[in-house]
Parts: sequence; structure tokens; C-alpha cells
Amino acid sequence: MASVASRQSFGLALAELGESHPNIVVCDADLSKSTMSCHFAEKFPERFFEFGISEANMLGAGAGMALTGKVPFVCSFACFISGRFDTIRISIAYSRANVKIVGTHAGVGIGEDGHSQMGLEDLGLMRSLPGMVVIQPADDIETRQAVKFAAEHQGPVYLRLTRQKLDDVNDSSYEFQVGKGVTLADGSGLTLIATGGTVAHALKAKGLLAARGVDARVVNIHTIKPFDAELIAKCARETGLLMTVEDHSIIGGLGSAVAEVIAEGAPAKLKRWGVLDVFGESGTPEDMYRAHKIDAEGIAETAEQFVANAQG
Repeated sequence: MASVASRQSFGLALAELGESHPNIVVCDADLSKSTMSCHFAEKFPERFFEFGISEANMLGAGAGMALTGKVPFVCSFACFISGRFDTIRISIAYSRANVKIVGTHAGVGIGEDGHSQMGLEDLGLMRSLPGMVVIQPADDIETRQAVKFAAEHQGPVYLRLTRQKLDDVNDSSYEFQVGKGVTLADGSGLTLIATGGTVAHALKAKGLLAARGVDARVVNIHTIKPFDAELIAKCARETGLLMTVEDHSIIGGLGSAVAEVIAEGAPAKLKRWGVLDVFGESGTPEDMYRAHKIDAEGIAETAEQFVANAQG
């Protein structure tokens, strides 16, 4: 089983795509060795642009490049790039500029760098923008295919990536389809709906729950927008209980997207689980997932209690 950070998968995939997609250009904000855009820079230095610590300038320049026919990937940490929301809103979303925004080091999984570096609100911001596609892949193969999709899609895309390594959840037959969630494991008592760094933990939690008498289904939602409401409604009808798991605030991200489906008529009880309206702390990625109970044991413990409360 491979274990690769999605930022690394992104950097390698983008460098490969540069050969067949001559209109791709890459912009970074003094973090190319962290976002892994350095792989593209090494192969295509004439198509790589370093902006220093100036994300707003980079986003505006990226929009301008897109309007001349280029396909810019603009890269920084998720918290830094989404923090320039006003520039993204007007220069990219309103203009429908063909810019691919890449936010790496997302969530509490960034670890020791602490709360000032953790993007915990970016999904809520990005999914609010008209025309913005929002993708958070769960492993290496999904990330590579999502990067290819982004490069070939006409319109703005936000790609949310991890610093920490991710275990594989898909096999070699996997095919990425934007807006279509993936049922990774079936079950009838509860649906765990996860995204990004929490997906592998949700799969492990299924095994822990089985030993406790709970039969959990596991769904990977890699596309936060457009959202697979049809799959969520199906899971609601078939299991009755839904629990979202994300390395993001429970406000505005995956949990909110699922809540919107439930509010519009899908018959189910919902438990949103993730970062509970707080800022993160400093510690290893493993410590952070354990502290926020979004690791396998934390997910299983919370899900077991949710099921017990729903049945009682």
C-alpha cells in the first residue's frame, strides 16, 4: 500500500502534464518546495513564476494569464490562498477565469506548524463562489486524476491537498468523475461520509465498528462542489443515519453540504464531525487527528455513540 501526500502527487502529476499541455503555467508564493510545484519549475522554468509572499498579486496575475489563453495553477497553503478571498471572488470567480487554485497543507493534518498555518475554513469559502469546482482527493491515484481533470476543465477549480501522507483507498481501476462520490465499502447501519485525509481513517473505523456490532458504509466525497446529492439521498434512504468526517470546520464544508441535502428532504439523521468551531493547535499530524477525534478510533467512538443515541 502506497502512502503519499496529495501535495506530492499533485506536483508530480502537474510536471507530467506540462509535457502534453503546453498552455499550463504555474505560479507560486515562495512555497514551491512545500506545495511541490517545484517539480514543474525544474522541468519548465520558463513557464514557472515565483511571486514571493504576495498571494493576492499572484491570483490577479493568474487571472490575467488565464484571460490570455494560459491554464495557470496558482499555489500556496490553503489558509494563505483562501485568505485572499476578495481577489479570488472578483478576479477569478466573477470573471470565470480558467484558473486552478491549489491550496496545500490543509486542515489540522499540517501538524506542528500550528493554527496560523491551518486552512480550516477554505472549503466553506470556495464552495460559496458561483462556478467554482471544489475538489479534495483522498489518495495518490485520485489526486493525479483530479489534477488532470483540473487542467482540462474550462473554468475555475479549487484543489485542496494535504501535507501528511495518505494511504491508498482506491485501486488501479479507479476513474475520477467530478461530482460523483465513491462507495468504498457497503453497510446498512450507518453511512460514514468522508473526504480528503479522513477517508482512510473512515475505512479503518468501519472495521472497528464491525467489532462493536455496527455495520458501516463508507463513502468518499472527493468533489465538494458540484455535490453528489443523489448519492447522499440514496445513503439516507438505505441506512437512515449519516455521519460526515472532515479535516475542516464542521461549518461550511462537507458536513454543511450534506446537511443541505438532508434539509431539502432526504430522510436521515445527520452527525457532522470534524473540527468543532475551534482553531487548531500544534502537534504531529497523528496527534492532531487523535485530539480532534478524526482518526479511526475517534471516528468509531463517535459513530458508535451516534448510533446508540439514534436507536435509544
